[in-house]
Amino acid sequence: MSDLESTVPQRGEITNQDFPASSDGLSDAEVKERVARGEVNAIRQVTSRRLVNIIFSNVFTRLNIILGALLIIILAVGSYRDALFGFALLGNILIGSVQEVRAKRTLDRLSVLTAPKAQVVRAGKRFEIPAGEVVLGDVLELAAGDQVIADGIALTSEGLEADESLLTGESAPVVKKPGDGMLSGSFIVAGSGRVRTTQVGKDAYAQKLSAEARRFKLANSELRKGISRIIRWVTWLMIPVGAILFLGQLEDNMPLPDTISGTVAGVVGMVPQGLAILAALAFAASAVLLARRNVLVQDLPAIEGLARVDTVCVDKTGTLTEGTVEFNRIEPIGPEGGFADVLGAFAAKSPASNSTLAALGKVFASPGNWPIEQFVPFSSARKWSAISFSNEGAWALGAPEILLAGTPVDSPLWARVESLAASGWRVLMLARVDGKLDQESLPGERGPAALILLEEKVRPDAAGTLRYFYDQGVTVKVISGDNPATAGAVARRAGVRDIGEPVDARQLPEDPMELAQIMEERTVFGRVVPEQKRRMVEALQSKGHVVAMTGDGVNDVLALKKADVAVAMGSGAAASKAVAQLILLDGRFATLPDVVAEGRRVVANIERVANLFLTKVAYVFFLALAISVVDWPFPFLPRHLTVIDSLTISTPAFFLSLAPNPGRYIPGFVGRVLRFTIPVGFIAGVSALVADVLAHRVEGTNINESRTMAAVVLIIIGLRVLTIVARPLTPWRVLLVLLMLGALVGALAIPFFSSFFALDFPISRVALETIGIAVAGVAAVEIVWRFGRSRGWYEQG
Repeated sequence: MSDLESTVPQRGEITNQDFPASSDGLSDAEVKERVARGEVNAIRQVTSRRLVNIIFSNVFTRLNIILGALLIIILAVGSYRDALFGFALLGNILIGSVQEVRAKRTLDRLSVLTAPKAQVVRAGKRFEIPAGEVVLGDVLELAAGDQVIADGIALTSEGLEADESLLTGESAPVVKKPGDGMLSGSFIVAGSGRVRTTQVGKDAYAQKLSAEARRFKLANSELRKGISRIIRWVTWLMIPVGAILFLGQLEDNMPLPDTISGTVAGVVGMVPQGLAILAALAFAASAVLLARRNVLVQDLPAIEGLARVDTVCVDKTGTLTEGTVEFNRIEPIGPEGGFADVLGAFAAKSPASNSTLAALGKVFASPGNWPIEQFVPFSSARKWSAISFSNEGAWALGAPEILLAGTPVDSPLWARVESLAASGWRVLMLARVDGKLDQESLPGERGPAALILLEEKVRPDAAGTLRYFYDQGVTVKVISGDNPATAGAVARRAGVRDIGEPVDARQLPEDPMELAQIMEERTVFGRVVPEQKRRMVEALQSKGHVVAMTGDGVNDVLALKKADVAVAMGSGAAASKAVAQLILLDGRFATLPDVVAEGRRVVANIERVANLFLTKVAYVFFLALAISVVDWPFPFLPRHLTVIDSLTISTPAFFLSLAPNPGRYIPGFVGRVLRFTIPVGFIAGVSALVADVLAHRVEGTNINESRTMAAVVLIIIGLRVLTIVARPLTPWRVLLVLLMLGALVGALAIPFFSSFFALDFPISRVALETIGIAVAGVAAVEIVWRFGRSRGWYEQG
């Protein structure tokens, strides 16, 4: 049992508090007393890491510790000019820390905007207050869609049902009667009632759940795991290779300071400086950018998930449509009339969060003189509601398919219902019922009385949004609790493609494999209950799909929890927002393309720049091993590798990481990167070594000239690698490459820079040989790249 599970109160453990039985709530004086004693629901929400933790985690990484130690060594025995990599170390720390602090502040600010509210009753009056101001003993008024924000006891119940699946894993709603315990962290799926709080603040499970759901965290994803794995390999390999390099140069009778400088150059070159920081930076920057677009990222791994999404499951109501319905007309089935009072009673007894009954409430007033004996609230699982009056009998209101169960399907009434639904109307049936009302099942005798027609407005931006998904190769599935024909008609109006015959979810098989096959083949599903939504998401995942689920109601929570990426609407139920990874604060379906595009941009660009960093790691490893075998001095000083890194890796990588990139991420990041970087790094390393050896063999060439030749070869090959990685070569990317080439010319031609970086370009046949080696290296890289591309080794999406 987890720590969180162990804190869940059991029914009976929380019913022994000595509180007044009245549901009128506390007086002002009682509230003040509890606040003075600290018996409030306010605790510090951990929406992000503490500032000290952010700084500590960005400073004390494995690679930073290694680079810091090398920096101290080179300052002790070498030239300060060879300590330039220390600026890169400091830059990584500052950029990572500043960006994460920026993301922290953004998430903290948005978490306040999305903080839950509570309806409380105090001194007989109802107030809406922040959940953190609820005190011990307060009376909460709950309705469908509300999340229980403190442990308590039910005082009144109007068909109150709570879903405790977030706590227990049991998806079946639990009927709550007066005296029953209410678990914080659960949410109301049907009915309404009042609850007195018995555990608040840090003692309430909901606070721990909410803090856990909103905690800022760096992505624990395939991409980050791959980067971490590569860095771990590099760390373990650089220790023995560094030792071999040091001993090899000692045997070559080099002075100790030169030996240390060469060894430090080799080891520093093996470190993919900035790769891990750049990945973290990209995720955090993406969260900030999405926040500007009114998207709250509650879980950073969702950004990578967005890049991999190939299937989006959407609800009809609130996603394809505007989420509101309007009453159109009543079609009586028999001679009986006068249904206005009955419909008014249903609307008056139902919570305002039920948009359908709220629409009826705008048209039909509650009858003031009809005493109610029993009431069964609507739930998405039952798809019906019922009410009985002292003198006017009992009535049921709900889905025609449910109320007409047992009626021959070839009857004229069935035909009329199907015709209306196929035209896009939302159809309800009003029926008289005989017998005692039951929370679980309808009375057997039902007499259809009227059809209630309502209409929904399709979002004007739905067609454009759906078109974007189809253009990006993303499949859209419509999963609705409404009539299948109605869902199909609305989906068609919205622009959903390949609708075919809408599926009635009541006919879906229980077998997971059969369900998966149907989910693969069909597009629109109606009369879906919450548990089925969850199983549908699982079925799609079993076929290898990466599924994003959008939802705004309590009936979407189970599916949202199961989806790879859970997206809730800002105007939706508190329960759906509590389990979502992303919240569209403006509730606009049209925001999703921006969200998906951002995820793809970030992840594709991380893979793109990883090729640059790891190519350098590969050629430095090769050089270190090769010169140790042939007893040759390491061909670079640390400052040379700083120049190479700046011109071919770190500077271009920063700009490329911000560039647009629509490609869909495909698993296999590590394999793709290594298939490119190992052979290309080998070619670059061989070319640099050949240039250094040939330069040494020319009489009159000094060591600075030979090192410069090797550096120039690496930079030219590195710029070719940059042009491959930066594809497609848009004008600004071409300009970036030309600027790096111009910087190389400036470093060689301007005396201050050539002296500072120990660059000495000879005007002799050595220079021509160097250019020839570089051209040969570029040609070899071209051959390897074209061969790998023809085999599909580097395809990203």
